[in-house]
Amino acid sequence: MTPDDRDFRREMASAYRSGWQFIDLVTAIPHPGDSLMVTLFGQPIVVVREEDEDVRAYRCLRRPRGAPQPVRCEVRYGMVFVNLDQRDHQLFEPDITTATPRSA
Repeated sequence: MTPDDRDFRREMASAYRSGWQFIDLVTAIPHPGDSLMVTLFGQPIVVVREEDEDVRAYRCLRRPRGAPQPVRCEVRYGMVFVNLDQRDHQLFEPDITTATPRSA
């Protein structure tokens, strides 16, 4: 099977896209405003150290006026990882509702 084979590329995308991918060491973007551009599975990804010192990753869209789409990004043991899986990207926050006290 050659790397140009369509089935091979589809299998690689389904096998690896759903997992966490190592990008670089966090020391590659030490200061707020620093960024790192990588291509992952044919998609341009920019990893940025924001002003609040958090590290975030964005998928660069090629559509006109398209805003960068955030992707899951984690820093573990000084290494930056991203996950491009759309299913894993949906972060759900717990529904926090304030309960009214019952009167006895």
